[in-house]
Amino acid sequence: MLPWIDALLLALPDRVHTDAATLTGHSTDKWFASCDPEAVVLATSTAEVSTAMKIAHEHNVPVTTRGGGVGYVGGCVPVKGGLVLALAGMNHILEISPEDGVAVVQPGVITGDLQDAVKKLGWYYPPDPASLKECTLGGNVATNAGGPRCLKYGVTRPYVLGLEVVLANGDILRTGGRCHKNRQGFDLTGIFVGSEGMLGIITEITLRLIPHPPTRALLGATFRTFPEAALAVQRVLSSGHLPSALEISDKFTLQAARDYLGEERTPHGDAHLFVETDGHPESVSAEAKKLTALLRGSGAIAIKTATTEQEVEALWSLRREFSYSLRATGLIKLNEDVVVPRSKLVELVQFAEALQAESGFAIACFGHAGDGNIHVNIMVPDMEDPAQRSGAELALDKLFRHVLSLGGVISGEHGIGLAKKRWFPEAIDATGRATHLALKSALDPKGLLNPGKFLD
Repeated sequence: MLPWIDALLLALPDRVHTDAATLTGHSTDKWFASCDPEAVVLATSTAEVSTAMKIAHEHNVPVTTRGGGVGYVGGCVPVKGGLVLALAGMNHILEISPEDGVAVVQPGVITGDLQDAVKKLGWYYPPDPASLKECTLGGNVATNAGGPRCLKYGVTRPYVLGLEVVLANGDILRTGGRCHKNRQGFDLTGIFVGSEGMLGIITEITLRLIPHPPTRALLGATFRTFPEAALAVQRVLSSGHLPSALEISDKFTLQAARDYLGEERTPHGDAHLFVETDGHPESVSAEAKKLTALLRGSGAIAIKTATTEQEVEALWSLRREFSYSLRATGLIKLNEDVVVPRSKLVELVQFAEALQAESGFAIACFGHAGDGNIHVNIMVPDMEDPAQRSGAELALDKLFRHVLSLGGVISGEHGIGLAKKRWFPEAIDATGRATHLALKSALDPKGLLNPGKFLD
């Protein structure tokens, strides 16, 4: 047994696991890469995380933090072995305070569970990744996750008021607090949001809540072509509407959904928009009518309208099934969450169609049309086949470089992790990279936290 594992077993005897099943179960996420750690700590408290980090720091052990393990970029793959700190067991909602408009949670709380809990009190936590029933809030904070409703309400960062973070040496840092305005010093909270576990380990989160909109309506509009649907997006936004969500999907995505869910659940046509509006009943009703007329005038061949909560959730369930539908094709889904300026949306999808013909891989495009964050999914039969893997890497090269040429970014919500590591130097200029490294060196001078990812 390694000395650092002996030290962990002595300090945390009920939390340390070295059996093969546990190691393998903490070796990967939803990306295809995997690597077994040498030990796993199933933490249940900040004190346990701090103790584990002090031992790791003393023995120079690489540490990878893991939440729900549902990321798409290999962010929690322990590529350097060492220790995995698993926080899924830290899954308690510690406080919901409508009076202060805050919730205090541990990092292992499932996003959808918090949403359900605060909704019962008439409050709202808007960020809603498609994986909300399985992703954790700690993972959401680590990647600055988004979701369909970030068009109107924003991504995770605006809702994080304060954090408790265990630093690389085991010290415990508290940033921010429960005040909705806070200009005391640097924005230390913001530094850790989106840091992908490379600057510290988040063990408690104070989140901002807002009043829950009294009602909402959801329109599902079918179009003959993707460019028509994309132009409808521009018309909606330029007509003075700010939907809470505005989602687009292409032909391949819709066909995969038909094959997986059945024809009766999936709209016909080669492109589709979800447009959601929320607020008070009178305004929602009036806006839904105006949006319906606008969409019809933009070429929609069919529109399904949901106005009750049950109807809205039933229609949204189709969108949340898109990723699972694509997985059900039997192909490996390289899920790229690129972002382009909204005016470049049609150009991006036209490029994807050309890339599909050139590469021979099917490509499915869907996502958050309202903010230009489109999931371009390259569908590969076998990433273990050297020729296919090489072809997929070449396709990704062309995709990312084209996105950057359009003034876009290579990740809008999944993060960089391991999957996009080799493109990071092209996405960030030299001064930006140096600033990242300076922050990393200041907070983790030994380079122990989530090593092997995009800063290495």
